[in-house]
Amino acid sequence: MAQLRDREWVSRFASGVTSRFHDAPGRYQAYVPDKLVGRFFSLETLVAADIADAERSITRLDAEARSLANMEGLARILLRAEAVASSRIEGLSVAAQRLLRVAAAHADGEKNTTDATAEEVLANVDAMTFALASPDSPLTVERLLEVHRRLLTPTNMAMHAGVIRTEQNWIGGTSYNPFGAAFVPPPPEDVSDLLADLCEFCNEDGLPAVAQAAIAHAQFETLHPFADGNGRTGRALIHMVFARRRLVTRTLVPVSLILATQANDYVAALTGTRYLGASDSVEAVRGMNAWVALFAVACSRAVADVESFERRTQQLQVEWRARLGSVRSDATALALLDRLIATPVITVRSVTEDLGVSVPAANKAVAQLVDAEIVTQVRAGRRNRAFEAREIVDAFTSLERQFASPTGDTRTAEPNRTVPQRPQRL
Repeated sequence: MAQLRDREWVSRFASGVTSRFHDAPGRYQAYVPDKLVGRFFSLETLVAADIADAERSITRLDAEARSLANMEGLARILLRAEAVASSRIEGLSVAAQRLLRVAAAHADGEKNTTDATAEEVLANVDAMTFALASPDSPLTVERLLEVHRRLLTPTNMAMHAGVIRTEQNWIGGTSYNPFGAAFVPPPPEDVSDLLADLCEFCNEDGLPAVAQAAIAHAQFETLHPFADGNGRTGRALIHMVFARRRLVTRTLVPVSLILATQANDYVAALTGTRYLGASDSVEAVRGMNAWVALFAVACSRAVADVESFERRTQQLQVEWRARLGSVRSDATALALLDRLIATPVITVRSVTEDLGVSVPAANKAVAQLVDAEIVTQVRAGRRNRAFEAREIVDAFTSLERQFASPTGDTRTAEPNRTVPQRPQRL
């Protein structure tokens, strides 16, 4: 049964004013949830319908989206979008254009740029890429720890990367003690066992994939098993479940972009899953159904927005091919054109490595795209010359703004959170 466990807080400071006024000893209550394995989840009829709608939408996107034949372009840019959104929920705000240019600098051999925020978000991209790399492998604690390690290693919290917390943490209140916290996760000695149970639950197939991912995410956020980076790791877990269940095989559903827009509802729904007592109580069943319904509807909304973006990318490719035709493009230029959705910012070096062509061939292809006004020269990092497909960057920015609109249409409802400025070229 889920319970509040009474705990004693011991001052972390030996003496001094801080100890006397802010970190004095006292008692607090930490929440210990039920385990997930073996637990029965009662899904209401309307919630089950929301789940079915979400899964149909996701399956359709995965099967029908065709910006590129192998879906690499859409999958990579959506992975980037999801990583950006997940980071933005954590307060790491960076425009797509900045992120793409720093990524291009990395591809051109520049290991560390001066854009620390973009570097941290790119670590989220790397963690997400790893999380999705082995869908046929069981979801284990070790895999989650590696996702977390990749997230935190480039940050000032690197000492906590890939390490389950050994101290009590809390959400809200002050940074000195948990007395006024909005929520206190389980005590550290309970975390490893609960995390192992969560992973075992993620390897089961008894629930619909959307419901399983929603429940797993809620449990992870309740456990808050790390000193930092819990939100980003918990959102990566969603996609690990989707991939393991084969709900997606070629693309990705950027549900974090919708949850970021519905931040208050998101937090309230997660809080509603933290019942006391039996898991089949009215409170427990109602809270879990409310959360799963919100999550399922967010997935459906994410798919709808992605489909509008995918239509725009298809239109751009048609326009680009028409422009290239007037400059007598060669095979390398055409191959490069197919890669631009995946990598809207390129360098000659990245083209040679990505397409396996010589430097002269890469230079010629890039020049042809410049002549056709498909890419424009920019700077990536501190010293690297790069070329940017501004129209796809603008389309990506418009997608971010669309995700941030409560209605999915910025003409009728402006973004309700921080997003890049409206592209001027559209």
